[in-house]
Amino acid sequence: MTNAIDPILVTVIQRRLKAITEEMGLVMLRTARSPILSEARDFVTGLYDARGQMMEQTAYIPILAFAVPLGIKYMVDYYGDELYPGDVIIHNDPFTGGNQAADVKIVRPIFAADRLIGFSAINGHQADVGGAVAGAYNPGATEIWQEALRITPVKLYEKGRKRQDVWDLVFGNIRFPIVQEDIQAAIGGCAVGERELGKLVERYGWERFDAHLQHLYNATEQQMRAEIRAIPDGTYHGASIVHYDGFNVGSTMDIKVAVTVKDEDIHFDFTGTAPQTPGYVNAPLGSSMTSVILTLLMCLKDPNIPQNAGMVRPLTAHIPEGSMLNPRFPAASTFGNHLSDQISAAIFDALSQALPERVTAAWNPLFAIAAVGTNDRTGQPFVDILFNGLKGGGGGTQGADGYDHIGLIACGGGLLAQDPEMFEMKEPLFLHRFEYMPDSAGPGQWRGGLGVEMEMEFLNGGNLISAFGDGIDPGSEAQGILGGGAGILNRGELRYPDGSVHKCRSKEVVSGIPKGTRWYQVAGGGGGYGDPRRRPAELVAREVCYGYVSQQSAEDNYGVVVNPRTLELDHAATEGLRKEGKA
Repeated sequence: MTNAIDPILVTVIQRRLKAITEEMGLVMLRTARSPILSEARDFVTGLYDARGQMMEQTAYIPILAFAVPLGIKYMVDYYGDELYPGDVIIHNDPFTGGNQAADVKIVRPIFAADRLIGFSAINGHQADVGGAVAGAYNPGATEIWQEALRITPVKLYEKGRKRQDVWDLVFGNIRFPIVQEDIQAAIGGCAVGERELGKLVERYGWERFDAHLQHLYNATEQQMRAEIRAIPDGTYHGASIVHYDGFNVGSTMDIKVAVTVKDEDIHFDFTGTAPQTPGYVNAPLGSSMTSVILTLLMCLKDPNIPQNAGMVRPLTAHIPEGSMLNPRFPAASTFGNHLSDQISAAIFDALSQALPERVTAAWNPLFAIAAVGTNDRTGQPFVDILFNGLKGGGGGTQGADGYDHIGLIACGGGLLAQDPEMFEMKEPLFLHRFEYMPDSAGPGQWRGGLGVEMEMEFLNGGNLISAFGDGIDPGSEAQGILGGGAGILNRGELRYPDGSVHKCRSKEVVSGIPKGTRWYQVAGGGGGYGDPRRRPAELVAREVCYGYVSQQSAEDNYGVVVNPRTLELDHAATEGLRKEGKA
């Protein structure tokens, strides 16, 4: 029988699909111009079937990944029979399946003979997408048109022919020429996906390939359902807080979730979450659903579940329209990707009641800046998100400390810090300091990951920064869980040549920054997991010696005394302090 399922072939196809998406990623890394893409890897590559369902992906940045099927499904309905070999579609609209407007999808339909068999897609964060503020982060925006050029699906190429009028219209509304070059890199990466998927289908024949693909979906679904069955049935409630909507100083917004597990299905209900804000501190539905999926995956035992359509079948969610996690058109929502910090914290809070051994404490909430200006060496504009300074620590979990300097949870460790030398070669910026921050991690039996401090100098004048994030206001630091302590607050300030200092709010644009100004930033650590007094005293003493933990913090938080001269553990004093319960 031609379509009899060969389990070995199912695995071969799954691994080949994965390899194709990795090849697509290599094209981006080798050909993209912006360091946001070529060094920080702020993109995702994927293959999708003819209905827009995910076949496989390489999620360098998970928050960009799971929203892509929503956009492609919209394109399938939008174009209907008007998809052709050689088409290239561009899309960024949060209200038709996109996530952050700066995350621009390039999509190529893939055909075998005259049959549409799927799509290749790359979703990447672009250096600019128009709007009122260069670099896309406009904390003063109250509607999408103030944030970006809203690109609903449109063909840059049709039947292999470039639509120059459409190309000029799109890029005539985007500031930086480098964006065109990066879009060309994405088009090339998608061409690799198109070519290699076509070869795979040709090798096995469409019917046999599709039968094995559907079996792969079903097998993945069963793996996911088995994971959910291991979670005790029940409804578990969690919450977190978002600080400052960009307009009302001191404002806070609640995120609430009820996670219901029944047999082998799981449902996330965000009823009670704050209504949409007046500014850009809202998450489009794609960003919110992606945050739910990536957080759940972190709580499962099997890290090797294939990432395809079967994985999400047992998962449903209710995110009320008009809430800050599903705002109504035409709300601003550029900040939405970064609400993954608080969405994840709320879900971890809920699932800690059912899976205390699987959740992590909160990760450091993102605080970042986009630096924009003109490079005097080249005469060209530049924009850079200073990834080195924004990567705080991950949360601790049972059996493991949080990752040091890992960055926001939405990136899953895929977001890399720029190489300092390459950073200074490309941009008119100079790094004076970039190192781990002592005492930044939340104390715990398993501590949070360490954050960092960075100091960077502007070598040109007339610059602008757009600050975006959270974790600056008291109470917004990464919280501990199950007895663990919190990480430290984020911090960012401009130190001007005249000696004055401007402390940045968590959402703010500052322009006219003169040459010689220094940007100083602290990214806090992750929250701790479990009672710090249960952390091995020898390990705490070693970290004092390394400079990760101060002697005072060792005593106050862990009940560990270290000899100030030899930096060796004082066993007697430590035993006495821990008995007294002063830690």
